[in-house]
Amino acid sequence: MSLVSGLAALAVVAASPGQDAAAPQQRPEVVERLTACRAVADNAARLACYDAATAALDTAQQQGELVVIDRAAVNQTRRDLFGFDLPTLPRLFGNAQTQELDSIETTLQSASQAGEGRWVFRLADGSSWRQIDSDPVRFQNRAGQEVRVRKASLGSFLLTVGNSRAVRVRRQ
Repeated sequence: MSLVSGLAALAVVAASPGQDAAAPQQRPEVVERLTACRAVADNAARLACYDAATAALDTAQQQGELVVIDRAAVNQTRRDLFGFDLPTLPRLFGNAQTQELDSIETTLQSASQAGEGRWVFRLADGSSWRQIDSDPVRFQNRAGQEVRVRKASLGSFLLTVGNSRAVRVRRQ
């Protein structure tokens, strides 16, 4: 796969420092220069344009001014951040081709009671969820139990361990 076609298969997520994060539709200048090379009619000039543009793109990526990730990495990042209130997340990752998450499924690593008898659930994916309702919770507190966290109304989340009743939680 050529560099140009490989770049076309990747998603540009973060732009150079001068880019406005609120406008993700705007491509970084370094990418615009690369795509502008297609319009060059003369073969030698077009090749020189591509060579210069790909060198600039490579430099921008190596210096951290540009981050290029594939769709699988975008979906994994969305999963890792599930439950956090990140208002800019849809602008960074929101397009029809990325996976929208309504729930995650993993296993219980541990659970312990915190203040006021509320539970803190630590999951195998590294996330930690704190009970925010005051209802009693009955579940098998054993590592490896299946856990599902799903979106609920008004921005809240419900966590279920095995076949237990759902517990209203917030990501920590």
